[in-house]
Amino acid sequence: MPTSAVNLKLPKRRLDGQAADVLREQILSGRFAPGLRLVEAALAAQLGVSRGTVRAALSELAHEGLVSQVAYTKWMVPELSAVDAWELYSLRGSLEGLAARLATERRTAESMTALRESYERLEAAVAAERRSAVAAADLALHKTIVAITGHRRLIGQYKLIEQQVRHYIATSSADIVDLHELLDQHQPIVGAIAAGDGERAERLAHDHNAPEVRKFAAELAQANNRHGEILPLPARPRRGANPGGPSTIKEPPNQGGKK
Repeated sequence: MPTSAVNLKLPKRRLDGQAADVLREQILSGRFAPGLRLVEAALAAQLGVSRGTVRAALSELAHEGLVSQVAYTKWMVPELSAVDAWELYSLRGSLEGLAARLATERRTAESMTALRESYERLEAAVAAERRSAVAAADLALHKTIVAITGHRRLIGQYKLIEQQVRHYIATSSADIVDLHELLDQHQPIVGAIAAGDGERAERLAHDHNAPEVRKFAAELAQANNRHGEILPLPARPRRGANPGGPSTIKEPPNQGGKK
């Protein structure tokens, strides 16, 4: 599709933030695919803003890990690798495991209502078989659990990786044939928190996407023609044990090429 066919013009307000919002959604929806070169001049024309505004927007997305700067004025949507999947899983699993345990310890009637409603929204998205809605509801459920903890620094750290988690969920969920698998993964976590079983909630939240990550990482390694071992997923430390070990924008032929 030629770039001129995509209308991304923005209404007036803080343009760099709004441009970042539009570009972020293109990345998270998959319309800007991993590996896509992002040309400032082309994006500025499509968005109806200056190149400086586009550069500021792309810098914001780079801080979120959704864009990589390959030269001063050259940007791209980073390609996911097996290492990326492992790093994000190990960090996300640790944060979500801690959050599930703390949410169990600090649960209230109000917070359990919020948790139940968040899970029901995931159920509704799965029933509608809308993958983008499922990805959003998946992340929203985990954010709800994190918010229940009331732990400001945990909430802040989770926010730092939130967009990368969204990108990963959207990418990996697209590979799930039966979306009901997500309900099978998440219902036990919600149940353990509601039942007050903090140890089980922590273990389930830490480990719930391990098989999916292994499969996803292996497929990425194969797709990228990478040879060698897939990084092992870290084991959850056990208490009392010693620690061991817009539609896709394509560049015009004269504005870019393969990286």
